[in-house]
Amino acid sequence: MRIPNLGETEILVPLHDGMFEQPMWQTFLRRLKRASGGGLAMLCLRTPGSHDELVLSDGEAGDVAQLLDGSMREGRTYALHELVEGKPEGTHPADLRAIRLRDPSGLEAWLALGADMPLDAEHSSLLAALAPHLRVALQVLASLEREKARASMSADAFRRMNFGWIAVDERSRIVDCDPQAERFLERSGSLRRGPYDRLIPSSPVVDRQLTALVRDFAVDQRDRPHALNLSRDPWIDVLVSPMHLESLTGDSRAVAVIYLRGDRSSSADRHEQLVDLFDLTPAEARLAWSLSQGLSIAEAAENHGLTLETARYYSKRIYAKTGARGQVDLVRNILTGVLALA
Repeated sequence: MRIPNLGETEILVPLHDGMFEQPMWQTFLRRLKRASGGGLAMLCLRTPGSHDELVLSDGEAGDVAQLLDGSMREGRTYALHELVEGKPEGTHPADLRAIRLRDPSGLEAWLALGADMPLDAEHSSLLAALAPHLRVALQVLASLEREKARASMSADAFRRMNFGWIAVDERSRIVDCDPQAERFLERSGSLRRGPYDRLIPSSPVVDRQLTALVRDFAVDQRDRPHALNLSRDPWIDVLVSPMHLESLTGDSRAVAVIYLRGDRSSSADRHEQLVDLFDLTPAEARLAWSLSQGLSIAEAAENHGLTLETARYYSKRIYAKTGARGQVDLVRNILTGVLALA
């Protein structure tokens, strides 16, 4: 159906683009009011499970939003006398036409036209013709909001786990990085932003390794990723990988991306958290943390001043309490469980 008395590009494009405006849909509402010859064009949005509404309008809305509710049948155009029936008196234009739409996600919208002169069937047809396009726009908006919520949750999880990424060029100069990595560079002594934005590890040995890896990736993007440890207490490691995401290259040519994972807690903090999480004794927690860092039982026993027999006895109790079947399982339970979010 063609929109009555309305050029499609004049109003449909701003309808579909309106969610990207600030405030949203202002161009669409302005053009809709002008095209309808009225004094008001209004869009009300309500998210699922909430009674809070976002009211967007061009023109004096008064109490019109109070007339629009879930009792309206979806997709049907209503006139003023139907909207005010059973409602308290309020301020509104002399005449109204309104339609209610609902996205499968539960997002609801009401589109209304108001004027100080009588509105007719052409205005009802206008709302009916816009309804399918507004439904599509609502679906896109609902999808964007879901993705935004998921991205926010993922970003929060990455923040808690202290994950980040840094893209570098062939000279190890920082091309781009995410906010988590930027905070890491500002606060950590293990990795910093040097002159000319060069990425500099505090360890000269690691610096040479990183520089060599980046240069290799500049020559051969098929080379495999390499892991490097920056610090053991707190634990900080990085994975250096060839750059395969062109969107991260920025203005310069990035050849490698460095994924970093930094433990914000010291060993002492982790020992206390292991006691809380698995009901370990302090001695068991200290041994469990050392084992999770890749030390053998003999190495962990020596570090903590234990005999090998005592360390083996503790390890059996640790595996029983954590549900681990061995050291590999213990590493997984400790480093990839909820303790990583602490």
